[in-house]
Amino acid sequence: MPEPGLKVFTGNANPTLAQAVAKELGISLGEILVGRFSDGEVRVQVHENVRGADVFIIQPTCPPVNENLMELLIMIDAFKRASAARVVAVIPYYGYARQDRKVRPREPISAKLVANLLTVAGADRILSIDLHAGQIQGFFDIPVDNIPAGPLLARYFRDKGLTGDDVVVVSPDVGGVERATLFARMVQGGLAIFAKHRPDANKSEMVAIIGDVKGKRAILVDDIVDTAGTITQAAAALMDEGATEVYACCTHAVLSGPAVERLKESPIKELVVTDTIPLSPEKQFDRLKVLSIAPLLAKAILIIHENRSISSLIRETME
Repeated sequence: MPEPGLKVFTGNANPTLAQAVAKELGISLGEILVGRFSDGEVRVQVHENVRGADVFIIQPTCPPVNENLMELLIMIDAFKRASAARVVAVIPYYGYARQDRKVRPREPISAKLVANLLTVAGADRILSIDLHAGQIQGFFDIPVDNIPAGPLLARYFRDKGLTGDDVVVVSPDVGGVERATLFARMVQGGLAIFAKHRPDANKSEMVAIIGDVKGKRAILVDDIVDTAGTITQAAAALMDEGATEVYACCTHAVLSGPAVERLKESPIKELVVTDTIPLSPEKQFDRLKVLSIAPLLAKAILIIHENRSISSLIRETME
């Protein structure tokens, strides 16, 4: 059982995940009001004593991104003013993460701005799952724990029998090569990479496949599926190149705009995701499989609370 000094709270972003994490920890979610004033401003009121406690706020900054981000910032401020010993922002999905550098002139680096906001609000630590870019950790002047979900996804495919020489793990772009390489090692399969051109935001064009996919069962691996343009184009290209079947997986299922229709019409046999982002009924379909990261988050929260090394958890997930 966790010590009484551990408290877990949530806003409105993903209360189902927060409830599952609390259940894994053997505690109840903390009592808090996160609502709105009549003009739309976020209203927060903590309904229990948190003085001297380790407070963990589970709040992915998923759509509606700005609403959920503002809730998180105000909750952090409320707990700091209530004399919590430590406030840890548990952000399974870190919004604005794709704006981590200047691609064109006069563009913002919004991932850094969000890091500044969280730090100034009073967060003492950040816990996240699969940050879009590892360098985002360097945007913070407070500790950041970035836990990979790849091993959880890989274990699912291993249990389905997708392992060995006839399996190829495919990265839909060059930026995901490291992620795909680790995944390929875990399923003991081959590796292939797409060379991709992105003419504009949320648009991509496949240029070439590097690696052998003919006669293989392919697993596309990415961290985010947003409009699903990249992953469905890649799946079609893999089938054209002779792959026998195509699966796909990602950590964060944003599934915005035409994503669901594209996925339904694609040759992808199954899309496997985690529950970092809640999926409304209209975003669910027969070939979608959702795995829970609640046990992983619960372990990480307990390790942080007990001031143990988080690297042991990361090593454990890689086995």
